[in-house]
Amino acid sequence: WALLVVRELLLGPKRFTDLRKGLATISPNVLAQRLNELENTSVVVRRRLPPPAASWVYELTDWGKELEPVVLQLARWGVRSPSFLRGGKLGADSLMLSFKVMFDLDRAKGLSFCIQLEFGDDVFYAELADEQLNIARGEARHPQASIRSDPQTVLHLAFGKASLDAAIKDGKVHCSGSHSALEQFFSCFALPERAPDMTDGLDNSAAPSTERASRR
Repeated sequence: WALLVVRELLLGPKRFTDLRKGLATISPNVLAQRLNELENTSVVVRRRLPPPAASWVYELTDWGKELEPVVLQLARWGVRSPSFLRGGKLGADSLMLSFKVMFDLDRAKGLSFCIQLEFGDDVFYAELADEQLNIARGEARHPQASIRSDPQTVLHLAFGKASLDAAIKDGKVHCSGSHSALEQFFSCFALPERAPDMTDGLDNSAAPSTERASRR
């Protein structure tokens, strides 16, 4: 669970309840234990937000933030798996991090934009400038466009190349501002090729004998 907790904090601090929301199958006790371990190893720090929020949040230390390329590379490696189910359900944080993982510099050359993405109470912004993509939690200062939707719909817009116009017409997406900026944003991502499936052509009938041999 430790790396998954780190993943949930890569885009900014979160409250304990927000972490549980992003890690739906973790128990409160296990989450508390992992956070305590990460605090004791200086990966995570707990602090109180200033008023009017005044709530306690967890965030990565500077050293903890150095785990970002590790987590993103693991995500890219996993997507290349021959058996990975692409298009499966993602949470808002995982979706936004996938944009960092699948950002294609060749597709982004010459583009620039700043957009805001809203998934219920979760708000993020994505900004492309000088061929550098910055994604973070929070409201954009001067967005060219904003979009309100659910993670699955946006996933298909970015990686399934679904039609933005069709999604708007069907009521799955509500957006304002520059339509062109949104189209540019969704054009910047590409899924990597899958790794070769080395199980193709294997004779599964050999498995029992192999298993027996391993027990001798």
